[in-house]
Amino acid sequence: MNSEHLQKMIADPAIAAMRAKLARFGALMFERHLTDIAGGNLSARVGELVCITPRYSGSKHQWNIQPEQVLVADMDMNILDGQGEISRESKVHFRLHREFGEHGTGVIHAHARNLLVFAAMNRAMPPVLEATQKFGTIPVVDYAPSHTADLAEHVAGGIRGQEARIRKQAAGVIAPWHGLFVIGKDLDAALDAVERIDTNAYIIMMANTLQQSDLLAEQRAGLEAAIAKYSKD
Repeated sequence: MNSEHLQKMIADPAIAAMRAKLARFGALMFERHLTDIAGGNLSARVGELVCITPRYSGSKHQWNIQPEQVLVADMDMNILDGQGEISRESKVHFRLHREFGEHGTGVIHAHARNLLVFAAMNRAMPPVLEATQKFGTIPVVDYAPSHTADLAEHVAGGIRGQEARIRKQAAGVIAPWHGLFVIGKDLDAALDAVERIDTNAYIIMMANTLQQSDLLAEQRAGLEAAIAKYSKD
């Protein structure tokens, strides 16, 4: 790929629009407790390039980043434009874009407040709401440190087999003691999924405080059957 072609791709208005959207979505996630100062990151593929939030978006910028700070990289993780370093979890993002790119273009790693309880407990999360049935049970993958290729492999392995969910909206996995990874058909779908999944976690925990979790468990089978009756898929 020659430099002239690269510059033309970087100058594409779709790239500028996506960088602005990633900056805005990061701030929105922080405001809604879907990620935190400690981390998380977002990326989206636009054609042959990937736009991704930079490292320290939370800890140094409190998610108040500008579009020009959002990195633009090729599929080999070479930074072509933007300010700052690439994030530690970028290996996961690019692995998902490479392996599942034909199904979806938006990837979010979230430190969502309620979902983190399930990550801390190393526990998979079943859907208990109509709004989360489409995601199935969110599995927990094997542990690996955030900066490693092993984490990328574990997350990709957990997503594998959920391609239909990505095409419909999104698929996610829980990284133990770490957080949530979601790939969606686009960035909007991925963000929507993150909040639905985090709300699902909140409902389960609140049901436990009301000692209603057994009731939810007993009713889940009937609920799933009723919903399946009306499913077009």
